Amino acid sequence: MKQGTMVLGILAGITAGALLGILFAPHKGSKTRKMILNKGEEFSNDLQDKYEDFVDSMTDKFNDTKHEVEVLVSKGKSAMDHTNDMVKKATV
Repeated sequence: MKQGTMVLGILAGITAGALLGILFAPHKGSKTRKMILNKGEEFSNDLQDKYEDFVDSMTDKFNDTKHEVEVLVSKGKSAMDHTNDMVKKATV
């Protein structure tokens, strides 16, 4: 399962559970509204944390891939230089 799909599923489950729990709780309206507001803030904070984790993860993957590409390009240039030197020596 992809990480993004899993995170969305978890967040949806948390949200649904929290809302159902609050809506069926035997509290008066003002307390229920306050609880919904608090859960909304918690959800928002959790979502922000997950987003930041996702961005950090993608940044790390991008940097790792960039480094691998730079290494491959360097090796390719070295191989090309070596081949050019061998061709020059062979034609001299």
